[in-house]
Amino acid sequence: MKKPVLERPVLLDVQGITRLYGPAKGCEAIDFQLHAGEVLGIVGESGSGKSTLLRVLAGLEAPDAGQVLYRRQTDDAGAEEAELDLYAIGEARRRALLRLEWGLVHQNPRDGLRMGVSAGANIGERLMAQGQRHYGQLRATGQTWMRQVELDPGRIDDAPRTFSGGMQQRLQIARTLVTQPRLVFMDEPTGGLDVSVQARLLDMLRTLVRQLGLSVVLVTHDLAVARLLAHRLMVMRRGQVVETGLTDQILDDPQHEYTQLLVSSVLTP
Repeated sequence: MKKPVLERPVLLDVQGITRLYGPAKGCEAIDFQLHAGEVLGIVGESGSGKSTLLRVLAGLEAPDAGQVLYRRQTDDAGAEEAELDLYAIGEARRRALLRLEWGLVHQNPRDGLRMGVSAGANIGERLMAQGQRHYGQLRATGQTWMRQVELDPGRIDDAPRTFSGGMQQRLQIARTLVTQPRLVFMDEPTGGLDVSVQARLLDMLRTLVRQLGLSVVLVTHDLAVARLLAHRLMVMRRGQVVETGLTDQILDDPQHEYTQLLVSSVLTP
């Protein structure tokens, strides 16, 4: 029987992360741990610092202070290959992590796809980065994943630019998850989509997260998305965490005044 999520080994240990933009504060003194198989939602209004924090965690933007420690656990018993300090290993190794062990789902799928090559090539590139080379197997896996994200596998040779926005987001998700990454960062994965498209995409994401046992850091301003996907929430305001806890506890009984305003959707500027 699997352990509860918060009793599983720690995968990401974030200690005192601060990112400044001159006198402006992106995020300040952020501490948390992400457990294997956990979905952590980071919520807050625009400008709260949640996207800045995500970029630091994903190795895209160096912090001014603090550490991001990645513990490469391989099982629930806590076996470890190594502990990596993300900003001590060098840019090349950070890029390799994002390509080989992690995944990033952008709000705008065009930022996560190569628009000039086929849908199948987009999915296959992640597999090839891990050493797979058999064309037939790459193509079959691509078609399988297109079905998995409810895309027509008959369009495997079509370029993403011929797809709708919702279809492009599904393709980006397939490209990201095909290698079953240990850690996935999602930045507003349903942002900018029609409500009906959002609902289908959310249902698909929730199914995939559970089936694959993914560890996810999810940034969203949409509390409905957070409730559906996240085990825990961190609420950010002006670069700081003001409240954290289990998702249902935070949304049903918020303690901080800002969280109460966020939940009641009466935020003031």
